[in-house]
Parts: sequence; structure tokens; C-alpha cells
Amino acid sequence: MTVLSIPNVTLTNGVLSEGAPVEIPQLGLGVFLVEPGETERIVSDALETGYRHIDTASYYRNEAEVGRAVAASGIPRDEIFVTTKLWNADQPRPREAFEESLDRLGLDRVDLFLIHWPQPERGEALGAWRSLIEIAQSGRASAIGVSNFEVEHLTELIDATGVVPAANQIELHPLHQRRELTAFCREHGIAVEAWGPLSQGKSDLLERPEVAAAAAAHGKTPAQVVLRWHVQQQRIVFPKTSRRERLVENADIFDFALSDAEIAAIDALDEQRGFGPDPRAFNAR
Repeated sequence: MTVLSIPNVTLTNGVLSEGAPVEIPQLGLGVFLVEPGETERIVSDALETGYRHIDTASYYRNEAEVGRAVAASGIPRDEIFVTTKLWNADQPRPREAFEESLDRLGLDRVDLFLIHWPQPERGEALGAWRSLIEIAQSGRASAIGVSNFEVEHLTELIDATGVVPAANQIELHPLHQRRELTAFCREHGIAVEAWGPLSQGKSDLLERPEVAAAAAAHGKTPAQVVLRWHVQQQRIVFPKTSRRERLVENADIFDFALSDAEIAAIDALDEQRGFGPDPRAFNAR
């Protein structure tokens, strides 16, 4: 079995101040929109390839397959980092939903548990966050955080509870760099996880001259250049794929470094253009 040299990012662990720091591999596999019948195979491929970080959610309907792949891998549980998320409709019942996720995963704990969306119009996120704090204190989640939260949503949680989310998983790529939000996260010690790090294939990002030039200079693919741009800025990424060869390609980003000029050229691509839902308005149940 392969062991990849993927660096870790240290997550804050304020809820469990006596506990050891939580280390999350900077590169993982995301299984959003991976077909339920395909998830077990691709997670198994990822673990065999050397990945040790899997990101799922109850909404993805594939937690059970993730759990089966983890169980069948033969890898010690404490060597695999598993994230799952609390879906919107479950915000009034977070403890029960968490137990259901654990049951589907076949695990007695997860490494990171996130509130999936803020749903500001419903006003349920703060209550859910209080329950996540209790879950973390019970030891069944090593760290807790949020996904798709804007500055005002993060501020509400922190001001009301004094507990800072360990991570905020947001849409982020060179065309949508979220600079105010990422600066807030950095100032508060919140790790930024980038979903859709390659813009979900919904743009010409990988064809931009700035990306292509860096790829040619380093003998890498445009996708590898963009993933490297993320990790050099200490973000956590988990590009989705259903192909084993792409798993290998995505992980081959730790043997080169972009220059300051190359980073600046990609930074200049920011158009504040996202391709996912607006977190301030998204309320799907």
C-alpha cells in the first residue's frame, strides 16, 4: 500500500483544550456527487493510493460506502481522517443526526463534524452549534466546524459561545478567492477548506494563460498548478474524482513550488465569480 507524503494542517481544538492538536491531511478526497454505487470503490482506491483524508456528508447519501471502504482497508482508524456534515433539515436535531451518520459510517467517532450550511433565514445554526460543542466535548468528534459560513455567520457563533470553529469549508478557487472571508478565518485561527478548488469544471480556469504558463514551467498539469496554488496558501483541498489515475495526479503536487510571481499571476484571476449556491440565501431542506 502506498504512503503519500501529504503534509498536515493543525486544527484549533478549543473545545477540548486538554486534548492533543488535531492534524488534518492537507489533501483529501471529496465524495460529493460520487454515485452511491461508485463511492466504495473510489474511496478504496484513494486509500490504496495513499490518501488518508475522506470528506463526506449525510446529504451525499454515501456515508455507508465510505465506512465500508475504511473498514475494509486494513488501515488503523487513527490514520484515516473522516469528515462528515450536518444537513440543513437536521439542524433542529443535531445529536440524533450525528448518531445516524456514525451508524451509516460504522464508526464510533469522526475526526471533523461540520454544519453544512448556515441557513440564516431559519436561525437554527446557533442551536446546532451548541450541540456540536457538546458532541466534541463527548469525544465523538475530534474537531467541529462549519461549511459555507460567511463572516456574519461565523461571528454569531463565536460571540454567542466563545467557541471558534476549527474549519470553514467554502467554495474557493482562483476565480472566487473570498479574500475578506479568508482573512477573517486566518485572524481567528479557522482553517479554510476549499471545495470546488478547480471551479468544478464550470469555467475555463485550467485554460487560462497564467495557469498554463506555470504548468509548462514546472512540467505539471494545469490542475496540479491550481491545487499547488491552494496548498501554498495553507488551504485544505479535496478535489473530487472517480478515476484512480486522477487520484494519483492530484496528489503529485508536493514536489514543486510556484514562484511568488506565479502565485501573484493566479491571484490576479479573481473575478469574485462562484458557481455554487449563495450561502446567504441557500435554504434547501
